[in-house]
Amino acid sequence: MDLHQLRCFVAAAEELHFGKAARRLEMLPSALGRFIRLLEDDLGTRLMARTTRSVTLTADGAVLLKEARVLLAQADALADKFRHSSRKQAATVRLGAIDSAAAGLVPMLLHDFRERCPDVTVQLIEDKTIRLLPRLLSGRLDLAIVRPPENPDRRLEFLLLLHETAVVAVSDRHPLAARKRLTVADLADQPLIVPERRSRPHSHDLTIKLFAEAGLEPRIAQIADEKQTIVNLVAAELGAAIVPKWTSRMAARGVRYVRLAASDMNRLPLAAAWTRGTRDPVRDDMLEMLQARLSHYAREA
Repeated sequence: MDLHQLRCFVAAAEELHFGKAARRLEMLPSALGRFIRLLEDDLGTRLMARTTRSVTLTADGAVLLKEARVLLAQADALADKFRHSSRKQAATVRLGAIDSAAAGLVPMLLHDFRERCPDVTVQLIEDKTIRLLPRLLSGRLDLAIVRPPENPDRRLEFLLLLHETAVVAVSDRHPLAARKRLTVADLADQPLIVPERRSRPHSHDLTIKLFAEAGLEPRIAQIADEKQTIVNLVAAELGAAIVPKWTSRMAARGVRYVRLAASDMNRLPLAAAWTRGTRDPVRDDMLEMLQARLSHYAREA
């Protein structure tokens, strides 16, 4: 029995729905079910009665739920105590960021933060939102710049920062590359490269919603996971892509970024996230700097 298994069990016991519990923990339902079965095997008892329509707690499950909540609260408090103590000794902030924020917002933030706190070391981890949020919960990150999820985990605090506009990435040899501005209608017959929805729901849905708003069907020719891969595929003339504006700061030869006509749909939210109820003077200094300079950063988005 380990703490991760207990967290999976508590989420499933509170939601009484494996799909909702899995979304809350940012994991697949199959993985959640596997951890709970391992916990049941370790304890030698059934904790949940599962059918195709419902999930209920057994008597042992109800007892464990009460004890597990106490145990997890104690474990989290103990981890916070030692993390807070170690932060006083080593001035380091572990910052996570999605790729477009790492290319656009983060360099500006770190430039300003270095002037204010020159003795603080910043460890930057670039990844997708779906991978950064579990790192926050496990204590491996102090702060993350992410796309806010549709169903945020209640253990995390989110601060909406700004909305990043989108642009169209095309090969510099593409007929549309000479245009100063494009509309969705201009892309109606173009093969499109979009990210996989599970790993990048905001970016995937942006393309779908923009075409729906225009009464058109997108012609999706390729699905790719990484933003840099998408840009490289555009450079190889495999299609166009609607991407966040800060993607244009990524190194890519043979790609031109064209402004997309204004639309209420043409916006991608960006938020700061951290573990609710925690206190960290170094992280809080960075958050204060972020909020103080936010209007300046937003002009670049």
